[in-house]
Amino acid sequence: MRAFHLTWVAFCAAFFSWFAVAPLMPVIREDLQLSPVDVSDSMLASVAATIVARIVVGTLCDRFGPRRVFTWLLVASAAPVAGIAFVQSPGAFILARFAIGIVGASFVVTQFHMTQMFAPAVLGTANAVTAGWGNLGGGLAQVAMPALLALAVAAGFSALQAWRVTMAVPACLLLLCAAAYWRWTTDTPSGNWVARKREGVGNRSARPWAGLVAAAADLRTWVLALAYGLCFGVELTIHNVAALYFVDRFGLGLQQAGFLAGIVGLANVFARAAGGAASDSLARWLGLHGRVYLLFAVLAVEGAALAAFAQSSNLGLAVVALVIFALFVNFSTGATYGVVPFLHPTAVGAVSGLVAAGGNLGAVVAAWLFRGATPLADNLLLLGSVVVLLSPLVLLVRFSPADQLSHSRALQPGFFRTRSLTSEAAQGHASV
Repeated sequence: MRAFHLTWVAFCAAFFSWFAVAPLMPVIREDLQLSPVDVSDSMLASVAATIVARIVVGTLCDRFGPRRVFTWLLVASAAPVAGIAFVQSPGAFILARFAIGIVGASFVVTQFHMTQMFAPAVLGTANAVTAGWGNLGGGLAQVAMPALLALAVAAGFSALQAWRVTMAVPACLLLLCAAAYWRWTTDTPSGNWVARKREGVGNRSARPWAGLVAAAADLRTWVLALAYGLCFGVELTIHNVAALYFVDRFGLGLQQAGFLAGIVGLANVFARAAGGAASDSLARWLGLHGRVYLLFAVLAVEGAALAAFAQSSNLGLAVVALVIFALFVNFSTGATYGVVPFLHPTAVGAVSGLVAAGGNLGAVVAAWLFRGATPLADNLLLLGSVVVLLSPLVLLVRFSPADQLSHSRALQPGFFRTRSLTSEAAQGHASV
């Protein structure tokens, strides 16, 4: 349980740092004289780098194990998070947000680590809880960063200085979590990669990229990547635009807008976990395909709720629609990773990385919608409609009778202990 809690806390800090800038954008826009295109490009940059980072990090997890990879990632990400406080031009700001985007790859490590730690019967729940509580960092950033800015202003800084000072907080959080994760976690219940190698347990794959090739050759991987783009990609977009939307459309102040925008992230406290738990429950009744049916249903409701949010001209109705959207977008992300571990059990890191990259690719595509002069409400309506229309494609994810039987056996009591004793050589995970 120590690894479980340290993993979600570290991921929460990573997500907090990733979106620490978003609720401060009205102030930053004034300070750096950002044009609407600059604002849109910074949003795009913040999620673009994560596409490649997630694929690479997923493969590195298969090779080196989660403990080392996550520690390296957190330390490396602290530099651009702190460095954005020193930018003086729109170009430098966009570049800094691009560099910060690598911290989004922390999600892949989180899912990989939980796959090593928990049995298949509860794997959807474990993945969803750690991811959901980690994604909570996005909501906390929406609420906490404006409050920290207000404290800095009260301490004597101008608003245009205060946003820079507050960026030290997420940078320090990353370094603290890196130290704690390295000190108090293990890669698997039976020990660390390096210790297992010295003891001759497990083996190093002769072709470390073989898992990535196998995952990329499977159509189901790309369908789930699309699904993740329709939920997590859309969630990232809302994190970036929600505060601006409430300020521009309803005339709210920065702290009020940040609080309402934080609803989407704060719903991660339970909603993503609920999606994973529901996936596990349906799997007991309907097998692996039950997980797929659930994903289709929650995606469709998510898209409809986003379209309703975009159409609401009344603040109260907009908040109700946003709450429904927040619940179902998180149900969808949890349900997606209720399916992911069962595509290629010997290449979980590679599949997780590709699907997670699909989430960010979805965010990049969505960000392009906001580059022009089209009103935010129109773009959000289009985004919600696309989610509804594409959601049936997830039904293309199918499993063979052999996969279904294997999954059924994995749900039996005592399976995890058997797996821990026999799967070391079969899985071919790296022992570093």
